[in-house]
Amino acid sequence: MAKNRFGRNQKYIMAMFMVLILLFVLQRLVVPKYMHGIVEGAMIAEYYEEEKDHDVIFIGDCELYENISPAVLWTDYGINSYIRGSAQQLIWQSYYLMEETLKYEHPDVIVFNVLSMKYDVPQNEAYNRMTLDGMRWSMSKVNDIKASMTEEEHFVEYVFPILRYHSRITQLEQDDITYLFDKENVTFNGYYMRVDVKAAENVPTGKPLGNYQFGDNAYYYLDKMVELCEKEGVELVLVKAPSLYPYWYDEWEVQMEDYASAHGLKYYNFLEMTDGIGLDFTQDTYDGGLHLNLSGAEKMSRYFGEILQDECGIESRRGDEHLEQVWEKKLSDYNAEKEEQLAKLDSN
Repeated sequence: MAKNRFGRNQKYIMAMFMVLILLFVLQRLVVPKYMHGIVEGAMIAEYYEEEKDHDVIFIGDCELYENISPAVLWTDYGINSYIRGSAQQLIWQSYYLMEETLKYEHPDVIVFNVLSMKYDVPQNEAYNRMTLDGMRWSMSKVNDIKASMTEEEHFVEYVFPILRYHSRITQLEQDDITYLFDKENVTFNGYYMRVDVKAAENVPTGKPLGNYQFGDNAYYYLDKMVELCEKEGVELVLVKAPSLYPYWYDEWEVQMEDYASAHGLKYYNFLEMTDGIGLDFTQDTYDGGLHLNLSGAEKMSRYFGEILQDECGIESRRGDEHLEQVWEKKLSDYNAEKEEQLAKLDSN
């Protein structure tokens, strides 16, 4: 009898194990892959496959991952950098990504783009997912989800994404099969490359706001960034990228200048440095001034690289044999993608 019970228990355990495997595969199948079209949802997860030995980590929204090229920072300055960016990355999401990153490595500088100060409350599930789903599980992710959820969202659906995406089973595409267990990189050290050109024309000016004051919640997380970087001995640098839109109000600029001064932080508004950078918004943007294209991002990176070297004290690591080998492969892929995109552009 005991032997029969043991045999039955084994069968139950095996059956449960098979069910769990099936649910795991089904969940992997229905979760969006973000390999084509809206690729921003694949960016956050790419970081975990990187060697964690960066001099500079950029954290923020599209004003970083489309405007800064780590490849140029390496080739021109020997700076090993990575961008932990995602679409409409809110400041609390940036904070928890910063907290998580500092558990993996200890960069000399963390750069944060301040545009997200304009948001004080959770905004949109679709954008939340593009940041949160790619994070590995940790208390940083748990707290990030809690801070980010809209009223319509449920924590359990982040724990078990199949509850959120089960309806996609009738909308599967080839990518869902091709990238079921393994994905390709969509960025180059976090940089999203675009070589096409759409000149900035008739860029709208800012509409008057009823209140220009950044919210308490936004300042709360900015304070936490400052405290965390001070604790970890990392220099926090604030920037405003040279994107012409969304509009950056003078009243917002004053607040950032005052905050940086009060906390002893470096703050660079690159909107005020476009001439020095050499940006030409008839040629250096692919979407009318919202983001820089490859030409603009490489100009921006050369300009900022000099600042990182001269004003932030980031020393060149050219000559590091291992890093040279790592970047040889990265630059090969970067240049191949550049040539492929330019060829497609020429053929249209």
